[in-house]
Amino acid sequence: MKGKRSAAPVQWGLRENLGQFLLLVLINGFVGGMVGLERSILPPLAAQAFGVVAPTALLSFILVFGVTKALTNYVAGTVANRIGRKRLLVYGWWVGLPVPLLLMWAPHWGWVIVANVLLGIQQGLCWSTTVVMKIDLVGEKHRGIAMGINEFAGYIAIAAVALATGWLASTYGLRPYPFVVGLGLAVLGLLASIGLVQDTTAHVRQEGAKTQLPHLNRIFRETTWRHPNLGAVTQAGLVNNLNDGMVWGLLPVVLAQRGFSLTEIGFMVAVYPAVWGVGQLVTGALADVFCKKNLLFWGMSLQGLALLALPWAWSLPQVSAVAVVLGLGTALVYPTFLAAIAADTHPTQRAESLGIFRFWRDLGYAVGALLTGLLADNAGPEAAMGAVAGLTLLSAGWIRHRMSCATTGTPEWATA
Repeated sequence: MKGKRSAAPVQWGLRENLGQFLLLVLINGFVGGMVGLERSILPPLAAQAFGVVAPTALLSFILVFGVTKALTNYVAGTVANRIGRKRLLVYGWWVGLPVPLLLMWAPHWGWVIVANVLLGIQQGLCWSTTVVMKIDLVGEKHRGIAMGINEFAGYIAIAAVALATGWLASTYGLRPYPFVVGLGLAVLGLLASIGLVQDTTAHVRQEGAKTQLPHLNRIFRETTWRHPNLGAVTQAGLVNNLNDGMVWGLLPVVLAQRGFSLTEIGFMVAVYPAVWGVGQLVTGALADVFCKKNLLFWGMSLQGLALLALPWAWSLPQVSAVAVVLGLGTALVYPTFLAAIAADTHPTQRAESLGIFRFWRDLGYAVGALLTGLLADNAGPEAAMGAVAGLTLLSAGWIRHRMSCATTGTPEWATA
């Protein structure tokens, strides 16, 4: 009787897996573009087509998006090893396909909410999967730069589509033409994922057999809080997306109140994710070389300072300058978050730990939408911006207090 055939060896690294890596970068650009579809035109659409102007009601679309994406991140992380990464990616695109059609034809605000539920599921499945697959491919030495390139593709696409849809809306109207862009992205993403993407299960299985990193025994609790590094990163991720949710929902409204045109709003809304996206090409590589704790502390501090300045920025150059600083701060933290989680997690638990982190991080969208909506309704948007700036600076302080630069593995208290 012949023995069981061993799995063919795999190679890790950017150069060794360049074709698949670049394909996943392109697909993540399509994923980011689906979010950019809403960045500059959904708040004006809410007011003009549906009469939704109160901040709490307006931010409801971000609330449902954040909750749905957070829950989907967690589910994707727990089942990725069982059903395969590629299958999750394809499922995500099927769910996302109706989103631009719903937004294009929505007769009332409820359709927009349903579209954002589907968008949250699509983002949770597709973005989470491309993150995990790139980490699987490149190995431990290049995680930071891999995440920098991944997030660059996603967020530069958000900026580009936000800019394009803002121009289309100002030139041809809010509907239907801006949403045709999203339909094209969804079709291309689905076809590429079905026909060209290869699964990375073999990479993670063989890396798991070779690593010296211990398993986390209580992975949800340790990723959420108890592990010093993982817990510090997770809270910062939640606060980061809390402030991003505020910028997403309130900034277009505030700029419109200050008399800016749709084209100008589209430009200023695009500056922030553009700097965020391009900056990650540099900051992702830094996360492979420098202490992740320091990068996260300075990134969250820059975000907090930019948000403090935002209420006093009234001209196009002033708002753009604040958006640049905010984008730089976010660029410092975003790839570093993911690289830091991967560095402290066993390869076979990586997808689940990243899913738990992304669950809490994207729940920040919902917390931010609810908190800033209530504050803006009762105290004005400037008060909401100031409160979120304070939370962001507190998060930076907590990173400084709790994190260490070295990978900590599983401490004694986690195995007790």
